[in-house]
Amino acid sequence: MGKVAIEGMEFYAYHGYYKNERKIGGTYLVDVYMDTNFMKAAKNDKLKGTINYEVVFDICKEVMDKPSKLIEHLAYQILTEVMRSLSPVKQARVRISKIRPPLKGQVVRTFVELHSDEL
Repeated sequence: MGKVAIEGMEFYAYHGYYKNERKIGGTYLVDVYMDTNFMKAAKNDKLKGTINYEVVFDICKEVMDKPSKLIEHLAYQILTEVMRSLSPVKQARVRISKIRPPLKGQVVRTFVELHSDEL
């Protein structure tokens, strides 16, 4: 079993619990980690038999383009779609970071992480 990961997918999106956050938007980073058996692709040097990064990116972009109140909801949406769409994925983990969240002090980021075992 191997791991295929895409880290640091950056999106400017309109999420947040408060209306103002959904109006002005913010920067988000999405990381997706997928456990899969990619030995066939490793041996044959063919995309078939592993995870296509473009498919994962497209899933993340589609979810991130729809405004949500909670990044927990976004993580759930991405994780369920990855597990549904990519049959070679045995387990997955999604982390969504909100960069410079609007709090009463300086915070670099907040994040949530969800694992497919929790679905």
